[in-house]
Amino acid sequence: MMKRIYSVLVLGLTLAAFSGCSMAPEYVRPEMPVPPRLPVTQANAETTAQAISEIGWSHFYTDPALKKVIAEALANNRDLKTAALNVEAFQAQYRIQRSQLFPTIGADQSWTKQRAYSGGFYGTGQMHSIAVGITSYELDFFGRVRNLNEEALEQYLAQVETHRAAFIALVAETARAWLGLLADRELLAISQDTMSNQNQSFNLVQQRFEGGIANSMELAQSRTMLEQVRGALAQYQLQIEQDRNALNLLTGTVLPEPLAASGQRLEDHDLTLPLPANLPSTVLLQRPDIQAAEHALKAANANIGAARAAFFPRISLTSSAGYMAPDLGDLFHSRTGVWAFTPSISVPIFTGGRLQAQLEVAELRKEAAIVNYEKAIQAAFREVADALAAQKWLAERVAAQKAAVAASQKYYDLAVFRYREGIDSFLTQLDAQRNLFAARQTYVTLRLAQQNNQVNLFKALGGGWKE
Repeated sequence: MMKRIYSVLVLGLTLAAFSGCSMAPEYVRPEMPVPPRLPVTQANAETTAQAISEIGWSHFYTDPALKKVIAEALANNRDLKTAALNVEAFQAQYRIQRSQLFPTIGADQSWTKQRAYSGGFYGTGQMHSIAVGITSYELDFFGRVRNLNEEALEQYLAQVETHRAAFIALVAETARAWLGLLADRELLAISQDTMSNQNQSFNLVQQRFEGGIANSMELAQSRTMLEQVRGALAQYQLQIEQDRNALNLLTGTVLPEPLAASGQRLEDHDLTLPLPANLPSTVLLQRPDIQAAEHALKAANANIGAARAAFFPRISLTSSAGYMAPDLGDLFHSRTGVWAFTPSISVPIFTGGRLQAQLEVAELRKEAAIVNYEKAIQAAFREVADALAAQKWLAERVAAQKAAVAASQKYYDLAVFRYREGIDSFLTQLDAQRNLFAARQTYVTLRLAQQNNQVNLFKALGGGWKE
């Protein structure tokens, strides 16, 4: 009978605690402090705005070698592992806070034997006891504990979004490092091709100098260009080694030589992100960093409820039921049953302004969280707007530079022919060669900037989380 009464009492108190009110202010999402539409200049009418964040990284980065590199990074990158461990730590912290919603029930068993002096005589006695009880369980009538639990939950969810942001950032960073490696290999190939042509040109000038046709000025000019190209070769070889080291750091391992020495060109990658017309700014809310900022705002909102509840009485319960007897054999007889029920109430009367200050701190932290949330949206809008603007103008620059390369190649071919025929001086050929070398380098650099911009746009719109 006593056990049944005790169980009913515990259940009733638990239900009473969960039926308490919440003093947290009603959460209202702040208005977006940016224009309602993103400035899309190259739109695809068949693409929906919601589909962008749903595009997996393996669908956007279609190159098999790049896919393997990204997969290695996602599996072994140390920074991403640290972010995942932080998520688990916040999840455990949430479980700790959540446990306060429930009573802590424990069992104690003790045996006491002592010798005492009483009435002029010494006596020895013993006592056996066993009890099950609740220790200092707070009845959450004013929502303090539940608001603290809500705060811990939102902090955990914010950390989940932070991990997702780190995931997307790692995918983008790995792709940029891979494209940078391809670009440096192309620049090295251009330098090697220019070196080969310059060697032929230098040998021709040297033969003419020895034959008395060319002068020492032409020979010196040819050697100057030769050494400049030699320096460029060393520069790009160094950059390739550094690119490989960067990829090894991102992937957390040493890439296999066939993979790291892929012979692909930057031209083989065409990272085109289809965008819909009239892209609304609300797509930015799908970004994990903005969602993390909103969870932080919700956590600050819940903390206000906990700070408000601290002004009201705090009711706690300590209770136990069990048996106590001097002999172990008599411990579980009905006549040896004991119980204790100790409710307590704590009322804040004078705290020297501490509770009011705590409430003000909570409210100020919410205001700061609102500012951070709005700032995150504004920063995201700028990232997307910059990438969209660059998408248009980089495309025009790449097309113009491609035409400039073709024109420089024709200029160089004509200059070589006219020099060999003795029509023009060597200075014209040297100028044409420098123009062609610089034009080809600029074209690769612009192509790299164009592809990196597509990577940045894909990341800025929240894409790349799903595989």
